[in-house]
Amino acid sequence: MIITACLVLAATAGNASEQGYYLEAYRPQFHFTPEKNWMNDPNGMVFFRGEYHLFYQHNPFGDKWGHMSWGHAVSPDMVHWKHLPAALLEQNGVMIFSGSAVVDWDNTSGFGYKGNPPLVAIYTGTGHGSGELQYQCIAYSNNKGRTWSKYSGNPVLDIGSKEFRDPKVQWHQQTKRWIMTVSLPTEHKLCFYGSKNLKDWTRLSTFGPAGATSGVWECPDMFELPVEGRREKRQALVVNINRGSIGVCSRERYVTG
Repeated sequence: MIITACLVLAATAGNASEQGYYLEAYRPQFHFTPEKNWMNDPNGMVFFRGEYHLFYQHNPFGDKWGHMSWGHAVSPDMVHWKHLPAALLEQNGVMIFSGSAVVDWDNTSGFGYKGNPPLVAIYTGTGHGSGELQYQCIAYSNNKGRTWSKYSGNPVLDIGSKEFRDPKVQWHQQTKRWIMTVSLPTEHKLCFYGSKNLKDWTRLSTFGPAGATSGVWECPDMFELPVEGRREKRQALVVNINRGSIGVCSRERYVTG
């Protein structure tokens, strides 16, 4: 699942070696914080072999937005976190914007091997050499997320847009394919793509503009929920609306289908 920028994650000291961080005078004792420097959107929340993985937008070089990369931490319980080295770093001027992560249990991507399904991160890349275009990329890990390799065929989805970001990917069992929900923020649209292997994507449909369209649409999510009191389930489609929406701060809206 992806946890959008609207949510705050709980954290306390991950282990004895990190106790010093949490004894600092202004260090939050409950909310997750990186060791140092800038952070924003949490990304790619995924559970794999006894660990919850939290990635987040991170500037490894300073306390202001920039050089966006994916910071990384793991936890056995989503309360006690252990910091790991940054998973995906800005490289050649291409920044790593928000996205999601999945366990490719059936190795549809071919990145893993027998008995060891890969973790696959799906993220928006943007920056040097692209004319500031935004496009979707993937990276994979075969060692429980400790090291990551960017796919040599990136980008896997590029429509030539400067406003095309924040892919949320999930496996759809009924059709045996991956579904990506991704935002066209200034058009107030969400696009849906399908793939058998996380590399080749086909456009399926779009949603919007609809409802609140005064701010930009970012960090979408889609997930299935049971209907209380009935033997049925519904899809919930969520979009986060950045400043310029109702009120002053960011907002979130959802529709069911």
